[in-house]
Amino acid sequence: MGEEGGEGIFVSLVTNPINLVLLSVCAYLLYKIVRGNSTEDFGPPPNPGLPKLKQQDMTISELKEFDGVKNDGRILMAVNGKVFDVTRGKAFYGPDGPYGVFAGRDASRGLAQFRLDKDAIKDEYDDISDLNAMEMESVREWEMQFSEKYDFVGKLLKPGEEPTDYSDMSDSEADKDKKKD
Repeated sequence: MGEEGGEGIFVSLVTNPINLVLLSVCAYLLYKIVRGNSTEDFGPPPNPGLPKLKQQDMTISELKEFDGVKNDGRILMAVNGKVFDVTRGKAFYGPDGPYGVFAGRDASRGLAQFRLDKDAIKDEYDDISDLNAMEMESVREWEMQFSEKYDFVGKLLKPGEEPTDYSDMSDSEADKDKKKD
């Protein structure tokens, strides 16, 4: 009788179309969970041949050259005075991406105010000291996310500010300098 009950469940699973669909969905989800995330799903990373950019501080005009169109498609963005290489995130920050307006620019004000329009970006150095406390907290959170996900390139220079010479620094010293700012 135990065997007949087991066969009855199996027969009802495979003969009922709704059960077949549910069983297929469960099998597919189990496969995705076990298999995990794979880069094969997303294709090769954009511009895999680009070497890591050497650390250097930049002015606003130098930053504009890295908008995803010029300089071999490399994309740099500044957040809270720090420049990051976001080329890996080309789908987001490239010319056709949802955050493409920030490519080669200081994105601090736009990210702080959740604005993606051109008015959120200035063509000169943007002293974001006029942002309120909540907006500044948002900028710091974005900066932390970028620090964890993307390579630090250098500082965004204020007008008249001298660049740091990173050539004499080891990677650990440069990381300390990065965190200090």
